[in-house]
Amino acid sequence: MNTHTAGLIAGGIFSCLLLGCNRTQDTRTTIVKTPFGVVNGQEVSVYTLKNKQGVEARITNYGGILVSLRVPDRSGRFADIVLGYDSLSQYVKNNNPYFGALIGRYANRIAHGRFSLNGIEYTLAVNNGANALHGGLKGFDKVVWNVIERIGIEQKSLVLSYTSPDGEEGYPGRLSVTVSYTLSDNDELRIDYLATSNAPTVINLTHHSYFNLAGAGSGNILGHELMLNADGFTPIDEGLIPTGEIRPITGTPFDFTTPTPIGQRIAADNEQLKRAGGYDHNFVLNRTRAGLDLAARVVEKGSGRVMEVLTTEPGLQFYTGNFLDGSNIGKGGMSYKFRFGFCLETQHFPDAPNQPMFPTTVLNPGQEYRSSTVYRFSVLK
Repeated sequence: MNTHTAGLIAGGIFSCLLLGCNRTQDTRTTIVKTPFGVVNGQEVSVYTLKNKQGVEARITNYGGILVSLRVPDRSGRFADIVLGYDSLSQYVKNNNPYFGALIGRYANRIAHGRFSLNGIEYTLAVNNGANALHGGLKGFDKVVWNVIERIGIEQKSLVLSYTSPDGEEGYPGRLSVTVSYTLSDNDELRIDYLATSNAPTVINLTHHSYFNLAGAGSGNILGHELMLNADGFTPIDEGLIPTGEIRPITGTPFDFTTPTPIGQRIAADNEQLKRAGGYDHNFVLNRTRAGLDLAARVVEKGSGRVMEVLTTEPGLQFYTGNFLDGSNIGKGGMSYKFRFGFCLETQHFPDAPNQPMFPTTVLNPGQEYRSSTVYRFSVLK
């Protein structure tokens, strides 16, 4: 979390944690608040952050969803590069595949919706066959968050807060969470997560945008070139649950250590690809330093757009829109078809509460959960 935001939280300045806060008055930049609808009697708004280059991020306090992200191509033409919807009601529908959402309490899957912590077994809400996925039936993607707006000279931040009560979706502990979205004049969208709990619990937060650097709805993403800074991945069973193994990627279709078109090997005769219907796997990142480190780089040569992903997390879920089938009618009436978007979800590993060899996701009282991810945009020269 950036210094200004951390100071704001530490100082307890929560008087602006109101959905009705007015637009911040500052001539250096803009954060524009626009009504988006009502969910269960709670007002929902969209907050537009825009930097001096014209890069624009629109975020709603329903589910912390990144509704749109407009960045330029090599000719300076802007396009929205994230899949999503035009209306709040579409996001609220049950068939929304987490477009642009803030995911918690636990991103990805927990096997059979169960885990043990300090000798106590917890049973979670299951919503993915027999498994718990992305926080359960009502994860963080389906709650209305409180809002703070922050403006600095070179960056604009929207800080969301939510307190998840003890037992929500089966998770122990009262969890207090703040998530900061910061758009800088360096064309970086940064997401900082901070959480504390009053009892031992598990936590794994992430962001779930479906990207298409050619423009949302413009076609499939198989021609995008991807580099993943990872020498291993966690293979999955038939239920898409990690087996507990960390497998080297050398000589497999999972080797993206050099830039490779996403579609080049996606249909290979490979058991792991067949189980997931494409890529839907956690990659074990090569971390070379503390703090933010490069996890991925994606290039779309037609537009010249480049996206780099930096994170403090040990893993990254690479997903190729295998469950998109054209039934999701998105912005402007566009049909989001098979593999029209990809996700790069920075995270701890799936099912870590049941996998003792994976990095721990336990958060104890007195500790802070902190995580940061940056999406950095540029164009090919």
